[in-house]
Amino acid sequence: MTSASPGDENPSEGVLLDEPTTADLRAKVTEAWRDFAGALAGVLHSLSPGGHIDLTLDPTASGTGMAVYSVSIRVRDGGVVEALAVGNAGLPEGYRMDRASVADLVALGWSPPGVLPGSGDSFGLSSSLERSTQLATIVSRTLRDVYGAPHPAFLVYLVHDDEDQPIDAGPLGTARHEPSLDELASIDDLDEDGTLSAALADAADDVVPLEERVRTVVATMSKTTVDQLQVDTDGDIGIRAGSAMVFVRVRDNPPLVDVFSPILTEVEPTEQLYVKLSELTNRMPIGRLYCAQDTVWASIPVFGRNFQATHLMLAVQVMTGLADELDDRLHGEFGGKRFFGEGDKPVPPKEDNGDHRPGMYL
Repeated sequence: MTSASPGDENPSEGVLLDEPTTADLRAKVTEAWRDFAGALAGVLHSLSPGGHIDLTLDPTASGTGMAVYSVSIRVRDGGVVEALAVGNAGLPEGYRMDRASVADLVALGWSPPGVLPGSGDSFGLSSSLERSTQLATIVSRTLRDVYGAPHPAFLVYLVHDDEDQPIDAGPLGTARHEPSLDELASIDDLDEDGTLSAALADAADDVVPLEERVRTVVATMSKTTVDQLQVDTDGDIGIRAGSAMVFVRVRDNPPLVDVFSPILTEVEPTEQLYVKLSELTNRMPIGRLYCAQDTVWASIPVFGRNFQATHLMLAVQVMTGLADELDDRLHGEFGGKRFFGEGDKPVPPKEDNGDHRPGMYL
């Protein structure tokens, strides 16, 4: 993983766009991490000796495959707190940290593997309950900046004792607590307005079909019912976002939810366009931009296996905000047609340097 995540607030890095929507989005992501760190400090301070907090970046949602990026915290006698963070020995080839990321871990206060007694192949850190706030900040920065978690909603956590019995410690911001069997058994509960409860959207894969859970999430976000969603002949759910259109598509094999938008159509795929899309993609919180034939697309995939409603909600929120801003911005530079642009057309003449090699930027 890289040593800096999309949520980092390095002042030398510009936001994706200068418009308020994207600035607000980055501010919301930053605030979500602050809330998570504050909640983690509170839970940590309340734990008795033997209490554990395990935090994991959900690989099915983050696209990290078999790699499991995790931090484990344990409270010992005398108010001593020890934390372990996964090292390269615990990661598969292709997902291991580079030297800069390892250096960032050490700079945050982690000791290299084996230095803290009992740390084994993990990075170790020893602290105290009195420094819970500082430790929670270090853990948050580790998950966000080193392991690359784009948002606390992509984290799974479990609080338990030495006997692996769960401890009721309250929520950790938008991070997801592993549900119990009793919680899964309540998936048929109804909300007051008659729609399926949020438990339905987070139900186990073999209980409720993915498509049904996705429609429940989108209907809840749209403050409507599942039957009133705008669904086209391909089964894609349509969500208007200003002059843009966002679609939510469920794929079966592999299980995947694609949140995407045709930002511009009838646009000329020039080298300048590919450079711009590459730059913007590198600065997006999550997702990517690409050009296929004469259409610019924005896409954010959400893994369908072990589907979590919060991940889809984040993807829809990001896409609806960015699509409406990006189609205006890119249309002003490259022409083309916006989805609801009422026939606006193309492309202001641009100088041609005679070297069109779009493949270098894809």
